[in-house]
Amino acid sequence: MAASAIPFIIFTVLWGIVGVVLPFIVPKGPNRGIVQVVLILTAACCWLFWLCCYMAQMNPLIGPKLHQNTILLMAREWGNPITDL
Repeated sequence: MAASAIPFIIFTVLWGIVGVVLPFIVPKGPNRGIVQVVLILTAACCWLFWLCCYMAQMNPLIGPKLHQNTILLMAREWGNPITDL
């Protein structure tokens, strides 16, 4: 998977709007400060969680474990027979 800047920009703008713009739109009331902090923390946590998941897909730590027969069959079907085993 190649890293692309477009998803990064889109999700950063999305969570930036939630964390920076929406706290200014909260109506006045006794809990306005709490709602603003909740919006900011929600945006920060969700963006960080998304970023970790996105980056984990770039270089996965684990992958599928295939048996030798499966690898040989796949290579033969894809037109790249392995002959040096």
